[in-house]
Amino acid sequence: MEYYIHAEKFFLGSNVEMGGYLHVVDGKFGSYQKSKPEGEIVDYGDKWIAPGLVDTHIHGLLNHDVMDADADGIETMAKGLLECGVTSWLPTTLTASSDQLKEVVSVISKNVDKFDGAKVQGIHFEGPYYTEKHKGAQNPKYFENPSVDEFHLWQEAANGMIRKISIAPEREGAPEFTAQISSEGVTVALGHSDATFEQAKACVEAGATMFTHTFNGMSGLDHREPGMAGAAMSLQGVTDELICDGHHVNPYVVKILLNTKSYKDVALVTDCMKAGLMPDGDYILGEFPVKVANGTARLKDGSNSLAGSILLLKDAIKNVVDWNVVTPEQAIIMASANAADSAGVGDKCGHILPGRDADFIVLDHEMNLEKTYLDGEMVYK
Repeated sequence: MEYYIHAEKFFLGSNVEMGGYLHVVDGKFGSYQKSKPEGEIVDYGDKWIAPGLVDTHIHGLLNHDVMDADADGIETMAKGLLECGVTSWLPTTLTASSDQLKEVVSVISKNVDKFDGAKVQGIHFEGPYYTEKHKGAQNPKYFENPSVDEFHLWQEAANGMIRKISIAPEREGAPEFTAQISSEGVTVALGHSDATFEQAKACVEAGATMFTHTFNGMSGLDHREPGMAGAAMSLQGVTDELICDGHHVNPYVVKILLNTKSYKDVALVTDCMKAGLMPDGDYILGEFPVKVANGTARLKDGSNSLAGSILLLKDAIKNVVDWNVVTPEQAIIMASANAADSAGVGDKCGHILPGRDADFIVLDHEMNLEKTYLDGEMVYK
């Protein structure tokens, strides 16, 4: 299999190139060139070519949930993600018992080579090292202090696939846990927390490099106590997850964050639950009933709290451009390179580079997804 893609615009790692030709051979990217080559040309005319999107925080899709510990369900999600423009992802757990979490990661790791669809590049552990005030849809009965030994049991069951874990920095032993786990190559993110600025800063100084769905599930910014939100906005060397569905974070707050930090410091995520690509109605997230309506998923416990989202990553990149917050190039970087690099999988996905898997998407001028390619072959139209 060998061909050249011709299009109006290419979102390459170092630059946006206009026109030209991108080589694809045996399922891998080759080099980009301006001059017309000899050989088969796939001409996309006035379309745009971008790296496949990478969702590093997603719980479910098509009525399946990662916590079901069902290999067929994971594969259904992986195939469905292709119509979201996602070519790589990190199945994301919820707070649960230690044994249940071990079972979930074991199922994923034992079947990872059998899954079709978007590539499972690792696992994201969301919880259970959280605190109750900002619990969201996490079950507080399983909350506990971080334990390196317990994490190692999960990582062993996952065959080393846990790439990212989110914790609350005010939990006892959080900085020490962060220092050890980050030294093992696992990304430590901070979230679902009422931590002070100083507590968050202590974990960042110990090696934490992300904030989980920034502004959601965390202590807010006050002019005298910056809190978790202030830490996410002001500390250097960290990447802030952001759910850009227009419900989790006001578009003007998205603009404030991106005026404060560079687009290079933000990773777009969905936090999508099982109602993604499904009709409105009643669902379950973890152990909690959820009502999906009007573009949101909310707990039915009377709190009306948001319970994940039904956002698709292809819509997140379109939203931030439509809100006039970033350029199309920056939106793509936030949902591909930044996401992949922040979770330590940027050597496998998120970039158009020679020798990398030819996972890419075709967009129109309004940022609408038209096609998804995996290993150089069209898998969604």
